[in-house]
Amino acid sequence: MATPVKQPPAADRVYHHVKQGVLDRSYEGGTLLTEGELAEAVGVSRTPVREALLRLEVEGLIRLYPKKGALVLPVSAQEIADVVETRLLVEEHAARKAVPAPPGLVERLTELLERQKAQAASGDLAGAAVTDRCFHAEIVRSGGNEILSRLYDQLRDRQLRMGVAVMHSHPDRLAKTLAEHEEILGALRSGDAEAAVDVVHRHVSWFSHLARGEVR
Repeated sequence: MATPVKQPPAADRVYHHVKQGVLDRSYEGGTLLTEGELAEAVGVSRTPVREALLRLEVEGLIRLYPKKGALVLPVSAQEIADVVETRLLVEEHAARKAVPAPPGLVERLTELLERQKAQAASGDLAGAAVTDRCFHAEIVRSGGNEILSRLYDQLRDRQLRMGVAVMHSHPDRLAKTLAEHEEILGALRSGDAEAAVDVVHRHVSWFSHLARGEVR
């Protein structure tokens, strides 16, 4: 007899459902989500919904209003500036630390870059955005600092939400992203830390200039 597949805890299911909706903009900024609607959508009681919403409030994606629900927070210009500034600190540090490249890092980044090229060629912008996150996270993780990696994952979640609209408005940016990923990979492969940091700085900084005009 087959063993039934164990489902994740109810609060985790709600957390991932809402977070995915916020990040892919199914739940736009300014949307009010009610506990009842979410409980019905995921098929759980209201108690795990409350638990999940508290976690998302801590992450800065929603604001809770007692007896009303949860407001999906719009992306502000200040949030974009804060995320980009913090990403630069983390990623420039990680790029320096990744030279000389640890075993397997160059191979893994090469594989992710090929996947992102295939997604771009087929028009899968959402998939390319996720692979983009993986590419950068791999460099940060290679440094072996778990606290920095967790902080970085939160930053990339926030930027994914900001970036979906920008990617759709500027599909030409994807080609530049791929070219810059090639440059980062080349610098790591050749052991040139300063070149890697320089490309990372250009690569991350573009977002603050472009997104300010795109996101209100």
